[in-house]
Amino acid sequence: MIRRFAPASLLPRRASLLSLRRLLPLRALLRPLRAGLPGAAAALAAALAFALPGAAHAQSTAICYNCPPEWADWASQIAAIQKATGIHVPFDDKNSGQAIAQLMAERKSPVADVVYLGVSSAFQAKEKGVVQPYRPAHWDDIPAGLKDPQGYWFAIHSGTLGFFVNKDALDGKPVPQSWADLLKPEYKGMIGYLDPSSAFVGYAGAVAVNVALGGTLDNFQPGLDWFRKLKANGPIVPKQTAYARVLSGEIPILLDYDFDAYRAEYKDHANVAFVIPKEGTISVPYVMSLVAGAPHEANGKKVLDFVLSDEGQRLWAQAYLRPVRASAMSPQLAAKFLPASDYARAKTVDFAKMAAQQEAFGERYLEVMH
Repeated sequence: MIRRFAPASLLPRRASLLSLRRLLPLRALLRPLRAGLPGAAAALAAALAFALPGAAHAQSTAICYNCPPEWADWASQIAAIQKATGIHVPFDDKNSGQAIAQLMAERKSPVADVVYLGVSSAFQAKEKGVVQPYRPAHWDDIPAGLKDPQGYWFAIHSGTLGFFVNKDALDGKPVPQSWADLLKPEYKGMIGYLDPSSAFVGYAGAVAVNVALGGTLDNFQPGLDWFRKLKANGPIVPKQTAYARVLSGEIPILLDYDFDAYRAEYKDHANVAFVIPKEGTISVPYVMSLVAGAPHEANGKKVLDFVLSDEGQRLWAQAYLRPVRASAMSPQLAAKFLPASDYARAKTVDFAKMAAQQEAFGERYLEVMH
């Protein structure tokens, strides 16, 4: 027997007239069940999906930590994922360090399904047991050095560190061309970088300047000395992506990747430049992983498959990242990058060793800057 609905005044406070109207069709859809008519079960399922949209929504969701819409054009990638698979991936503005901290806090009851990380953070995620193995479609197309052999993480694209410069915000000053230039008093209050003790891109920038000035992953003193000198210029140190702050001119010079600068130039038509410092820099991959105990594991796997698909890799290339599947980079897109002679100054490093030194460097950096 189906009970009559209680008057709206007797409904719990959370129930609105809108929710009541959503429930009213349930009576009509349940009539076949009362009468034993064919299709009664289907009608009941439809009624429940209609009355409880949150349940249906949960089935089509994958939670990604550290997928901010302004970074690496995740906005376009996420829109394409939903169009191709029907899976909704909410935006998430964490950085790599914050994502790992959240995964650790939620280890007993995971919330996220997939996570996007700078490569050294991926080693930490594996060590801390917050990710699980998964070999996605196109696994064999990923070079051996850009994936964990067991599938705990794999690269999806890479970027090169340099200076993302808003030329209009320099007030007539020249575009800096070297790490040494950034120490000049004329750039005081104009330089920004993400926090190296938290954000991977900040740490990557620190490794870049350290290596460029003669340091190694066993000796960060040249980099730390540079940060100590830079302190006199009053740097701006956000924790999350600062793309919009460069476009607005709030941060005229940001230590950042080439793909953000190219996006600003070619998509947002801003008067910007990307500079690979004369002393040198590094190129680093960004990776993804399946979260251990992912609540929507099947959906998470579909997301990971998509970002390595022909379409996913093409979208990364269109966002001016170097896709891990090199065939996705067209000659037309490659021509928009700086010349190969400039990129010759960009080196790679031992990413496992880079990961092992990250925490210790973060502690020393904080001692220098505070």
